[in-house]
Amino acid sequence: MIACLYLAAYLFCGLAIVRFLLPRKSVLTRVWLGASLGLLMMMWLPALLAFFVKFSVLGHLLALLPLGGITAGAYFLRDKATLCSWDEQETRLGIQLLIVALPLTILSGYLQYTHNVRVMEDGSWWVGQATYGDLAMHMSFVTSLKNAAFPPDYSIYPGMQLSYPFLMDSLSTTFYLFGFSLQTALGVPGTLMMALCYMGVMVLAREMTGGRKTAILAALLFFLNGGLGFLYDFDLAGGLESDGTLTLWTRIENILEGYYMTPTNQPTPNNLRWSNVIADLMLPQRTLLGGWCMVIPCFYLLFTTFGMDKGEGRPLRTTILLGMWGGALPLIHTHSFVALALCSLGLLVYDLCHREDRRDRLCWYALYGGIACVLSLPQLLGFTFRQVFQEEAKHSFMEVWFNWVNSRDGSFAGMIDGYGWFYMKNIGLPFLILVLALLEKNSKWRRIFAGALPIILAGEFIRFQPNIYDNNKLLYLAWLLCCMIVSDWCAMLWRRLKQLRARPVIAVLAAVTFFLSAGLTLWREAVSGYQAFSAGAVQIGEYARDHTEEDATFLTGVHHLNPVASIAGRKIVCGPDLWLYYHGLDTTERKRDITAFYADPEGNRDVLEKYQVDYILVSSYERSDYVLDIEGLTQVAEEVFANREGAIYRVREDE
Repeated sequence: MIACLYLAAYLFCGLAIVRFLLPRKSVLTRVWLGASLGLLMMMWLPALLAFFVKFSVLGHLLALLPLGGITAGAYFLRDKATLCSWDEQETRLGIQLLIVALPLTILSGYLQYTHNVRVMEDGSWWVGQATYGDLAMHMSFVTSLKNAAFPPDYSIYPGMQLSYPFLMDSLSTTFYLFGFSLQTALGVPGTLMMALCYMGVMVLAREMTGGRKTAILAALLFFLNGGLGFLYDFDLAGGLESDGTLTLWTRIENILEGYYMTPTNQPTPNNLRWSNVIADLMLPQRTLLGGWCMVIPCFYLLFTTFGMDKGEGRPLRTTILLGMWGGALPLIHTHSFVALALCSLGLLVYDLCHREDRRDRLCWYALYGGIACVLSLPQLLGFTFRQVFQEEAKHSFMEVWFNWVNSRDGSFAGMIDGYGWFYMKNIGLPFLILVLALLEKNSKWRRIFAGALPIILAGEFIRFQPNIYDNNKLLYLAWLLCCMIVSDWCAMLWRRLKQLRARPVIAVLAAVTFFLSAGLTLWREAVSGYQAFSAGAVQIGEYARDHTEEDATFLTGVHHLNPVASIAGRKIVCGPDLWLYYHGLDTTERKRDITAFYADPEGNRDVLEKYQVDYILVSSYERSDYVLDIEGLTQVAEEVFANREGAIYRVREDE
């Protein structure tokens, strides 16, 4: 209840601030922007206070003071224009939201429930296919940030500052701190942010496209993205299997039961990498979800504010709000911040080349960019660049790399598929439509693409971190803008085909081609389920959470499903390379020390002192991954908890 009231306070203030500053915006636009702004402040204000009073209940209560001050300030700086009221256009958008955003939100709520730790009857914790890999890391951040001093350390690599964007996870910590279960603390903000993304894209599409129904198509093109991967799954599927069953149904079963066998995600052997954004990005990648929830409002403010013609005036309040909103992005999602910066650069260049009021526009861009730079630099210098240029980095973060994941080594010669065919089969017919649309002399479409082009070029020619696949976090935001162009072109074609009796048939075939891959992928995700933590592992995690000190350090194996790190939120000497390698950390020494200690605890007592270890875990993972000397372990530590899954040992005080 307290968590709900706390959330309500921020949402109310966000709605009030937008009401004061942007009364000329439509009703649904104000609701979307206000709710998004409320979540932005809920991520940032308690985190800022945590630098002084920890990320604690006290810090959260004190954060209500600046929240009230910001809201009062917005009132005194309010725009006194007449408040925009509900009209026919709002009714139309409201109906469209009910048709598209509401069903997607219901689906997302279900997936959040099943994928962000579903507690089964036997006490085990289950997740979905998409969240099996990364959720445990986000859980470790959520639980370890409770009452943590800021700037926080990696709980899975103590001694190293947490430079990974953590404000989306700290938002869940807020709910966790105020009494929500870990499952609910993950699911509630996740569902709310996915709903705001759906609503935001449709509001953005209403402004950027020209048709009455193009907002629906743009949203579906982006969220139900898929491509032509279904052709691989159903190739020659009209015959029979050797046992007499239909090949078609066997292929569907393979998609629904296999591990990453969906038409949108088959790296091997088909080089299908254009993953569905709901199933493989928004659901499992929590920082990306937070970033998208915040960058879509920035796109809206950017295109509506700087899309005005000379003489309409440039609203000062909107420009300042855009600068502050954009400047808050790096610690939420760095890729979203980079995408916004590149998009802004593209629009600036386009406007300077095509608009007559160049000097005026340059001044307003400078104001927006200056505010964003001032606010973002402390985050970039204090966190992002520390990770990119850290001394312990095992490998370079940034380097020239051509053609994203379609190149084995980042060179032209290393391409797997032909350049055009790679995107054609991954994105599908919308990619071809985009190319055709850009051949038209349409200044609006070309201006939108001018914002997308720098993002595309960056994603195509620069590897921003060790995992080149993560460049899709940029490319998808460019594709979001391109979906506006594609939907407009489709509407134009639809009107020109008005006299054809086959027009409905063409529409059905296009819909199947556009959305079948995404539909199969979401179907697979909805029925997926994997055990993350057995009932015994959950008991270990809950014991560590309830009976060990919050600042305690555990020596454990480096498996990714670690109950001590994820459930208890305790520090462990070293987490898995599954995450840390891609964060640029060299775990070689720590893994070597862990292996040596388990094999000979008495001979490696210095490892305990080196990493200030308080407890030692021996579970089924440690028993399978290491040579264990349990007798020697009892000489340096005493058993304090045990069940069928494993045991926890407390390091003796004289060690």
